[in-house]
Amino acid sequence: MTHGRVNPSQRLEDQGMVGLGTVYYNLLEPALIEQALKRDEGTLGNGGTFLVSTGKFTGRSPLDKHVVKTPDVAAKIWWENNAEMSPEGFDALHADMLEHMKGRDFFVQDLYGGADPTLRLDVRMVTELAWHSLFIRHLLRRPAREELAGFVPEFTIINC
Repeated sequence: MTHGRVNPSQRLEDQGMVGLGTVYYNLLEPALIEQALKRDEGTLGNGGTFLVSTGKFTGRSPLDKHVVKTPDVAAKIWWENNAEMSPEGFDALHADMLEHMKGRDFFVQDLYGGADPTLRLDVRMVTELAWHSLFIRHLLRRPAREELAGFVPEFTIINC
């Protein structure tokens, strides 16, 4: 089952993510907060601010960033601070992740990385947690409502 606005030719199923639970596409902030509260992902603070406890893990480990090393990107990456991953390693990780996703609900945001239409990247963020979807809506730029019908992601990030 799906909810929200999405380009009908760009559903997660069209990207190989099948057997999912409910998929919520491009929900606005009030609906994301409602979903996050229903799922006990956080609480409301004074004035209606949504609060989340991240525990002791508040950042990303710099050692957790990997780039698939292929001939076409090998010379374009600064390898000093990026770990390499083989295409075969990526394929195995991707297959495990697709299996993990089956039967679970997901939140999808189609957004722009960058303001200039000639330079921006059309990004799709797929998350298991509603509050992660809410967070990315504040980090990247939101397309106009009418732009979603033709949105085609150039880059998909799956956070699960």
